[in-house]
Amino acid sequence: MPDPKAHSTLDKPLFERLFKAHFAHLCNFANQYVQDPDSARDITQKVFMNLWENRGKIDPQKPVQSYLFTSVKNRCLNYIRDRKKYRSYVLDLEIEDLDIAFEEEAPEFSELQDKVSEALQALPEKCRQAFEMSRYRNMKYTEIAEELGVSVKTVEAHISKALKSLREQLKDYVYLLWIFLDYFN
Repeated sequence: MPDPKAHSTLDKPLFERLFKAHFAHLCNFANQYVQDPDSARDITQKVFMNLWENRGKIDPQKPVQSYLFTSVKNRCLNYIRDRKKYRSYVLDLEIEDLDIAFEEEAPEFSELQDKVSEALQALPEKCRQAFEMSRYRNMKYTEIAEELGVSVKTVEAHISKALKSLREQLKDYVYLLWIFLDYFN
């Protein structure tokens, strides 16, 4: 339990001064990582909220500025990691939806089907195999690793590389996905 006397080291007036002195700089710092001013502002606000909530645990001998910048950097890296997971999930859903369209033989999407096939064929062999085993055969990473004779980490790297490559190669065809989703809904 935090020492109640420790709260006096970071009282409300000192907190307000810290906020005014560092908020704009921290927002700019965060924006360099996340490339989105609104998200950078949200991240910075959360760091300050955390600072206030944990003010009783802060060592008054350590510079608060270091704590703030380190906290913002860590939250930015978490934000980036979480966004990558989300984009990967969205791409997985889009590819699954495309498979449905192809089964329906939708002529509007034959070009997109060709591009997906080309993008998959352009992947390195092991990378393509791992991706297809995961997405089309619904195999778990451990099963893929065993079948390919590689580590689970290697499978994760192959899948990540495949998703990144597909995202890049199919970015110009995202509009077809939206048309498709409207067409079948």
